Amino acid sequence: MDLLFDKQYSPAWAWRKYLQLTQEECAKKLDLTQQAYSQLESSKQPRKATVLKLAIALSIHEMPTKLTCIIKNPLRSR
Repeated sequence: MDLLFDKQYSPAWAWRKYLQLTQEECAKKLDLTQQAYSQLESSKQPRKATVLKLAIALSIHEMPTKLTCIIKNPLRSR
């Protein structure tokens, strides 16, 4: 899978949107509160261990090697 993350959004946000999950669903998979997950998602530089835990919880087995597809916020004005 190839992804290009819009610079305004974190990879955690992009993966959650791509997988069509809510913050609550992701939080549950990580054994966190929704508020804690929201902080993780808005983090500019999450720790490597946190990224690994997120990838495992969301069943992301392979990180993209090539960045080509843009995921955009559909609510953002055009």
